[in-house]
Amino acid sequence: FYNIKIYMSKKKKILFIVFAALIIIAAIFWLSIKPSNNRNWNDDQTALPYAEFVDDRVHVHNVRNFIYSSTDKYIKNYYSKTYDLTKIKNLYYIVEPFSEWDGAAHTFFSFEFEDDTFVSISVEIRKEKGESFSALKGILKQYEIMYVVGDEKDLVKLRSNFRKDDVFMYPVDTSKQKIKELFVNMLTEANELKKKPKFYNTLTNTCTTNIVKHANIVSPNKIPFDYRILAPGYSDRFAYELGLIKKHGTFEETRAYYKINELAEKFANDDNFSRLIRKK
Repeated sequence: FYNIKIYMSKKKKILFIVFAALIIIAAIFWLSIKPSNNRNWNDDQTALPYAEFVDDRVHVHNVRNFIYSSTDKYIKNYYSKTYDLTKIKNLYYIVEPFSEWDGAAHTFFSFEFEDDTFVSISVEIRKEKGESFSALKGILKQYEIMYVVGDEKDLVKLRSNFRKDDVFMYPVDTSKQKIKELFVNMLTEANELKKKPKFYNTLTNTCTTNIVKHANIVSPNKIPFDYRILAPGYSDRFAYELGLIKKHGTFEETRAYYKINELAEKFANDDNFSRLIRKK
């Protein structure tokens, strides 16, 4: 009986050592997975944007402005543009639900300047060729993250006119100074990602968690944690409750008022697309 106890004790020690070794190997493997900017990227995500700041002007490179004939057929086009930060005017919070589950949505910001210039910044997974989004893979270091800086005729029209998703464009209730600081902060992060890539994470590093991060840098503790940050299809209601977006009646009335799909279809080919799709 004594020998059996010794045998069982040794067996437990061996199992513990094996289990610990497996944990260590898994940890080493996990830490060895590094983000990269050098992969076989999808054609629409090959070029990383970056910005050069000079006083109150910022020169942005690789502003995406693809011309679409369908969601996967397009003419690639990028441009560079200088934005005058003293002319920044309005900020819009855009929500694009894309699933049967109401909590799933993509969110991004769009900035308006006094000369009817508009530019969007969208935080997205950077997909390699053949990849598609998976929430599970997003936890497992399978996607890098990128900041897409784009013309609204690309980033908005792609979603409203070609993906046929509902798109809600809410004016954000904040000051021009805060909008300027937010724009600079997001472009600074885009510059950092060009130098040092990071992984997307479904729980901690998404489109909406980054929006909250940047907003709270500009206005500390403005947005508290809420489950709707992780379920961004509900984030517009959260923003409405916090008074972050301009209201037009009840939340349901506000949401219906700021849906832009009908206007986006009507003015799809108009040079003033961005101005004409907005509800003032």
